[in-house]
Amino acid sequence: MQLMIIKGLIFILTMSACKTKSADKTTEDSEVDQKEQAAHPSSKENTPFFKLSLAQWSLHRTFQSGEMNLFDFAQKANELGFEGLEYVSQLYTEELKKEPNPKKSMQTLLEILKSKSKKYEMQNLIIMVDGEGDLAVLDEKERNQTVENHKKWVDAAKYLGCHSIRVNLFGTNDPKLWVDVAADGLSKLSDYAATKNINVIVENHGYLSSNAAMLIEVIQKVNKKNCGVLPDFGNFCLERENGKRWKAKCVKEYPKYQGVKEMMPFAKAVSAKSYDFDTSGNETTIDYKKMLDIIKKADYKGHIGVEYEGSRLTEIEGIQATRDLLIDTSKQFN
Repeated sequence: MQLMIIKGLIFILTMSACKTKSADKTTEDSEVDQKEQAAHPSSKENTPFFKLSLAQWSLHRTFQSGEMNLFDFAQKANELGFEGLEYVSQLYTEELKKEPNPKKSMQTLLEILKSKSKKYEMQNLIIMVDGEGDLAVLDEKERNQTVENHKKWVDAAKYLGCHSIRVNLFGTNDPKLWVDVAADGLSKLSDYAATKNINVIVENHGYLSSNAAMLIEVIQKVNKKNCGVLPDFGNFCLERENGKRWKAKCVKEYPKYQGVKEMMPFAKAVSAKSYDFDTSGNETTIDYKKMLDIIKKADYKGHIGVEYEGSRLTEIEGIQATRDLLIDTSKQFN
């Protein structure tokens, strides 16, 4: 009996000591955790409310000069810290001419692009389509042909796993006629794209397409779930000198902040245009905080594509400056 009592006391003392050590360990662990958290604050607090993608046009001079191979786009975007890719169709024009069979040539191109994006763990998002005709021309036969020309890029987007193709709405500049013909061309293309689960999105890209109010009127007239817009921070030129489409001084511009605000309810992507930066890293012509405020208030959480178009900085420097400005500015919203 006495032996059993002694054993019981030993057991109780042992358990008590274990609990004390356990409590001490828990306290020590807690203190270590607190120190680690203080040294490494939650990355969530510094995470932007959007994701970052890279518009291939940001590197168009680098590609066209031969300084960088077109097929290194995914690798370079990965190295620069981006998650998504926005391709530009016109940059592959010469590549597609290397094979006389158009379908075979396109398939070869797409297989390489898909392989590269997979290798560097990049998400394919958009194909910016240019040079396939005007969707808002008055002649219906020509408009229909433009729709046909775009279909191969819808198929390409589907193969790559993109969510959209970006199109232009050039054609007539008569505001009394533009809405109807633009809606017709866009509606026909959107019908086809819907069969592939691809969106057709319109960028404010000059002339009447940069009149945000009119562009939204077109989108509402089309009235299809897979038809939307891609607001660009800087493409709000309504008219250039001598009526030129590109490479001429802008003589009339739509209010950019108003334009982005009007477009955001229909946005399926966003493009952060940049031209130059001051010594503090701010874009010299666009208030990024004001733009991001508009985007956040629209409850947009998708990708914002960096599209540098300046000339003072190198393309890589311009991309980095735009990326950093977006990230730094986003911290003001956390």
